Amino acid sequence: MKNFSLPVVDVVIPNYNKGKYLKSCLESVLKQSYKKWKIIIVDDNSSDSSTNILKKYNKNKKIKIIYLKKNKGPSFCRNLAIKNSKNSYIAFLDSDDTWKYNKLYEQLTYMVRNKYNFTYSDYCTYYERDKKILKKNCTNLKNSFNYEEFIINSSINSSTMILKKKIIKGIKFKKLSLLEDYIFKCQILKRKYTAKKINQVLAYYRVYEDNRSNNKFNNLLFLWRVNKKHNKLNFLRNLKSLISISFNSIKKYHLQK
Repeated sequence: MKNFSLPVVDVVIPNYNKGKYLKSCLESVLKQSYKKWKIIIVDDNSSDSSTNILKKYNKNKKIKIIYLKKNKGPSFCRNLAIKNSKNSYIAFLDSDDTWKYNKLYEQLTYMVRNKYNFTYSDYCTYYERDKKILKKNCTNLKNSFNYEEFIINSSINSSTMILKKKIIKGIKFKKLSLLEDYIFKCQILKRKYTAKKINQVLAYYRVYEDNRSNNKFNNLLFLWRVNKKHNKLNFLRNLKSLISISFNSIKKYHLQK
């Protein structure tokens, strides 16, 4: 790389009872080809094997582990991790997702070279049922999103995002039972930023029967409410958002199980 150097990136990981997947998640960061990163993981008072798994990483100086004494939810965990972030770039990774080995190098190079503030990538989805993993098709998302485009096609997966921290100054994840990441992205894009895609598959997203994103009908009802309250969409714009996001979800995942 000539004429520029790549930055240190803080990797924000919230965790609650994802012990089954947590090691794979963390190892996908440790095995990155790019080594200038720091993990900030907030464990949300897990009651499964998560604590035992995290203990194995206690001596790694590049991993900061914060244990909560009470369950606070993913928004609180991400906000606390961001508060503890010391570097100018932030990446997000859910504790049941993983990254491709070259994700940080490729995406940071793309960001720095093009002076982008907000980037995302394509990803592959796995559907889990009865302890069996079925590989699904990888996404082929739009090359960019502004706010108006995002509220009708909310396809940016949080585990693919890298942001310059300056663009989220004053923005926090809202305390919501669903779609807190959608509203977080909306808040950023409302500031007239455009999210840019690096045209590579760099993450792997797991969908299983009991995770929050798998209840499509409940998500749509909640989307209507958060669009009305937080995005201030009128009836027609909200209806367009629901229909378009539903259509794009069907197109993206093919609803195959």
